[in-house]
Amino acid sequence: MPGQKVQARVLSHHPWGVLVEIAGYENAGLSASIDMIQQFSRTTSSHDELLALFPPIGSQIDAVIEQIHRWHPPVSVRLSIRPADLESLAWGCDFCGEQITMSPGGDALVLDSRSNDGPGSHTVICHRHCLAERIHPENSGERARALKIGKMC
Repeated sequence: MPGQKVQARVLSHHPWGVLVEIAGYENAGLSASIDMIQQFSRTTSSHDELLALFPPIGSQIDAVIEQIHRWHPPVSVRLSIRPADLESLAWGCDFCGEQITMSPGGDALVLDSRSNDGPGSHTVICHRHCLAERIHPENSGERARALKIGKMC
């Protein structure tokens, strides 16, 4: 789930980043990667400096799930190793565009939309209140549940 912290083992280096294997999901048939250019190219002054940030092949690293794409097999998982994301992953709400905290304790909802017509799914990330506002007013029970999903109280 986006925002979840994981352990990953670096399998290979590529010009754009690294392929990894997520601990506990080694045989799940998914493709996991870290796009180092996307994450760090703005903060490095040279290509060599960027390459120095690539974790060594075979190393175990802490990461956070940034995105999951299930359009077609294999499932594609994009991880982040930015220190700020490891602390608290933020993302843009798909309804209002404002930042939302994906990490545990945040107010994000992760919705997987699927069709009865065939495979694949799409993930929508939103604030609880953005989803609740889009549920028909006469469906007050579903509006209330949208505001309570995942909350203990």
